[in-house]
Amino acid sequence: MSFWFPMVMTGLLLQRGAELLLARKHTRWIRSQGGVEVGRGHYPLLVGIHLLFFISLAWEVIGIGTEPPAWWPIPFFLFLAAQGLRIWSIHSLGPYWNTRIWVVPGHPRVVRGPYKYLSHPNYVVVVTELLVLPLLFGAYVTAITLSVLNLLVLLKIRIPLEEKALTEAAAEGNGSGTDRDFGGD
Repeated sequence: MSFWFPMVMTGLLLQRGAELLLARKHTRWIRSQGGVEVGRGHYPLLVGIHLLFFISLAWEVIGIGTEPPAWWPIPFFLFLAAQGLRIWSIHSLGPYWNTRIWVVPGHPRVVRGPYKYLSHPNYVVVVTELLVLPLLFGAYVTAITLSVLNLLVLLKIRIPLEEKALTEAAAEGNGSGTDRDFGGD
């Protein structure tokens, strides 16, 4: 097992915990603005995928004993770049950022920061993380299986629900405010 693995996992778990606390704070604000949650039923599936990701990654690295490949700087750089995009996304959305899908009818859609260029930059972050973090430690099974599973749920369930909610909210008022990319964890 790599010396860095426990530190990286601890840091990532602390980050996820902080994001959940921030999402809870933002939920209170969104509700105060008349926001409604959409697509609540699929949220446990996303949580399950992320939980399975951590378990699978730990099993491969600790249980099987995978080692970082010689080209580990590439996934490491991509992971750091994804963290920069995550911070930019969260900052750009402000109180609309969340891990769930919330829509506030009448609020304008957020189109600043990375949202000027991508519809769902935070999902790009999550997809990147679930692929490159396992690659960083040589956990190829986790990298492939959890990345594909997460991508399928995002493309088949999460993003279509989110886009439908945005369209319907825009029809109800002059615009819609939403997390637009709802955290991704």
